[in-house]
Amino acid sequence: MSGESFPFVLASARDVHIAHGVRREVTAARSTELPERVIRLLQDERDDEAPGVVVGALPFRRGREARLYQPEEWSRPLPSTRMGYGVWPERPAPRPPASWSVQAVPSRAEYEEAVRRALDLLRAPGSTLRKVVLARTLVLEADVPVDARAIFSRLAADPAVTTFSVPLAPCRGGGRRVLVGATPELLVARRGPHVSSRPLAGSARRQPDASADRDAAEALARSPKDLREHATVVEWIADLLAPYCRKLQVPRSPSLVSTASMWHLGSTIEGVLRDPDVTALELALAIHPTPAVCGTPFDEALDVIGQLEPFDRDFYSGAVGWTDARGDGEWHVAIRCAEICGTSARLFAGAGIVDGSDPAAEAAETSGKFTALLRALGVDEQGRSFGDDL
Repeated sequence: MSGESFPFVLASARDVHIAHGVRREVTAARSTELPERVIRLLQDERDDEAPGVVVGALPFRRGREARLYQPEEWSRPLPSTRMGYGVWPERPAPRPPASWSVQAVPSRAEYEEAVRRALDLLRAPGSTLRKVVLARTLVLEADVPVDARAIFSRLAADPAVTTFSVPLAPCRGGGRRVLVGATPELLVARRGPHVSSRPLAGSARRQPDASADRDAAEALARSPKDLREHATVVEWIADLLAPYCRKLQVPRSPSLVSTASMWHLGSTIEGVLRDPDVTALELALAIHPTPAVCGTPFDEALDVIGQLEPFDRDFYSGAVGWTDARGDGEWHVAIRCAEICGTSARLFAGAGIVDGSDPAAEAAETSGKFTALLRALGVDEQGRSFGDDL
């Protein structure tokens, strides 16, 4: 799986974006410089045959290096390609894994202990911490290379999500590292003067029984804890978008949003820009990371994440997307994703910890959020095969 053959893809039921190859990379010492550098690159008259778009991924932590580049080729085919048809170069399908090993980092028990420590910090006298998002990972090892194309195609079967693949820097031992996922959450999109964002916060696992599934959704919609958590995220995004907009519409209450594996509380925020020169990338950098993936207050939550998470999130809970020379574009929150490299796949999932959270319930929520990727891999959380070959 080389950098030349594995494309950037962002695909929903409505739209598909595909980029092949790397023409020029975009780097900056500070993330605030990225929007200007992107526009300068795209308006370079010396390279007028290049696609007028930059694609890639933003990391979770501000100040870390982004993965942004102008591709060699850019296309927007019909949404029927989102399952993988017409996206990937033709080649023989690799041999499916015969065995898997799974390591949880941290373990479920360690994660529950981290949640308890976070709750102690939330409830400490004088604490200003209101929410912190804690994540955990599953590291899966196969006996043959993991086929990221097959994972993408399986994830794309859910019409409620936006499926993505982003080629990253090579793995330590060589070979291409790819971020693959299926996110239900839009960080921000810009089309001309129109801006939109659809944050999600507050989650419940889908149930196989229709009646139990309906009960889970209704319980989520009434949950004071989840409604508080959701309101915090909406308030954050609305406050940061407001200075950019001459008009901003914010729903008074959230709606239920479903994927194949999870229920979420979601709100669609819509606005009209004051300044037509503000780009989608600038807006994304202004509001990312939101309390949906970090917490609030921002600095305190980030510090707790650094204390309690025993791994580097890298691009997990960052953003993936594109921006063109007009400033239009869209950026989606990089959740429900895995980093694929050779025979390994690292899966990520997190949960928002607020006063009233239960450690066992938050661990169970992360297990629910692993479900989409585990199904795409054909294995469960203990490494047992579903008998559904990749």
